[in-house]
Order: sequence, then C-alpha cells, then structure tokens
Amino acid sequence: MAGTDNRPRLGIDLGGTKIAGIVLGRDGSTLAQARIPAPRGAYRATVEAVADLVLRLEAGADAPCSVGIGMPGSLSPATGLVRNANSHWLNGHPFAADLEERLERPLRIENDANCLAVSEAIDGAGAGAHVVWAVILGTGVGSGIALDGRVLTGRNRIAGEWGHGPLPAPRDDERPGPACYCGRRGCVETWLSGPGLAADHARRHGGSPTAEAVVVEARAGGREAQETLAIHIERLGRAAAQVVNLLDPDVIVIGGGLSRIPELIDGLPAAIAPHVFSDTFDTPVRASLHGDASGVRGAAWLWEAEAV
Repeated sequence: MAGTDNRPRLGIDLGGTKIAGIVLGRDGSTLAQARIPAPRGAYRATVEAVADLVLRLEAGADAPCSVGIGMPGSLSPATGLVRNANSHWLNGHPFAADLEERLERPLRIENDANCLAVSEAIDGAGAGAHVVWAVILGTGVGSGIALDGRVLTGRNRIAGEWGHGPLPAPRDDERPGPACYCGRRGCVETWLSGPGLAADHARRHGGSPTAEAVVVEARAGGREAQETLAIHIERLGRAAAQVVNLLDPDVIVIGGGLSRIPELIDGLPAAIAPHVFSDTFDTPVRASLHGDASGVRGAAWLWEAEAV
C-alpha cells in the first residue's frame, strides 16, 4: 500500500507491562526498534515514556517519522478521552491531545486490536484479503477489522469490540459466568483469555495453573488438561461464529499469546462451523504472521491505512 508521504513509519504499541516501538522503511524493513517497561498505574509517566521512546527511535532512524500509536481501549469521539482500557490509569484522560502536545505533531492513535488487523492485512497473514477479522487472545480478548487494509472504526469507534459481549448460547454451568472488570459477568474475555482458560481449569480440577501449564499438560496426555483445552476451543468457536455470521470475513487472523497454540488454530474452524448460518464454512483461520510484532507494526502502518 503506497502513500504520498515518504517519511519512515514509527509505531508504538502501548501495553500494560511494556511499550514496544519500531521504525519501518517504506518497504516494510525495520530501521530501528526498542522495548521498555510500561509505568503501571501512572498516567503522566506513561505519556512521558511514550514520548521519550518516540524521540529515541526517531534519532536512531536519523530521520523525521510519522508516528502511530496502538493502545488499549479507545478514544471517545464525544470527549476525546480514553475509555474501556484495561490499563485503567489511561481512562478519562486526553491521551491523544497530551501526547500530540508533548511531541508537537499530529499522531494516528488506534486500539491495539485495530493495529493487529492493519498489520496482518497489509503484509501479514491476511495480505490481499478484502475483509480481515483479527482477534487478540491473550491476557485480554479483543478484535479489529480491516477493509482493504484500512481500519474499520465505526461511528462510535467500537467496531470489533468483541471481548465484552456475553458468551453466546451459555450452558447451565456457564451462567451467570465469571465476574469481569468491566462490571458485567460472563464476558467473552472472562472465558477466552489466557487467564480465563487457566481459571476454568482451576474451577473444574483445582490448583492454580497458568494457561501455558494447561497446554503443556494436555500435550503430555493429561486428560483433565485435554478436556479443558477442548472446552475452550468449543467456546471460542461459539463466540467467533457470532462475528462470522455478522461480518463473513475473508480470513480470520489470531494474535496474542494464545495464538502460539497450534491446537487452537487447527481446531477452531471445526468449532466455528456448526454455528455458522451457511451450508459451508471454509474461511481460513491463521496465526498472525508477525506474532508479537503485529501490534507495533500495525501502529506504524496507521498513516498508510486511514480509518473508515
């Protein structure tokens, strides 16, 4: 995707525990990159840390750059304030305005799942597809939508906000569902995130394993862990099918920590198919090509991918 702005593209991925940055050349090559810890719980320190990283990367690239930022939550179109961020210290603050003032330039700022969608649509697992639905399955759950490589944000800037809807068709043992930080119960995120998988295993079988430990145990033949993983994939299929029925994407790209579980990627199409309102379901489900770098690369590409 070519534009008229020939500056290198600088991207920042603002997470809850780390801030990653990258500078991409016009051909997608990496000119500079860095990662620093995120100042948890401190809004002003977060603004300063992001600004300092931008300036350091720009100096490393030895050229002025366009700057895109991927962040948790989104900016309210009504107030310009951050909302819905699980990095709660950002909520209620004019993050975009403060960062633009600090850096003395316009920025492109999007939800981190939207950045994943852009990255994978431009030169990743969804390259060349018309509609890419990109899903983050990690410590949280979210998704973004790219149309011909451009972010679909929607009127209220919540397009793809999937993690805080209810798990569809809940069984009796899934009601009312785990409590979520958003104030609701039974959100998709409480079931399908990494912590959600681990918590479900603990409820069924005791202990306090991590999601990674459950997967390792399942691969070693542990029946309880295999049961947990199978139930997790079935729930993911139910939840994903609801979006497929609305969006009918050309490709589904899975990012986040759980995307590194091949059993999940391989098993998901069969878990989606029974719930899709169609006589066929052949939509490819792929792990993100760029892995952990998808978010930061997508942030860099935001200047190429004006939102719709």
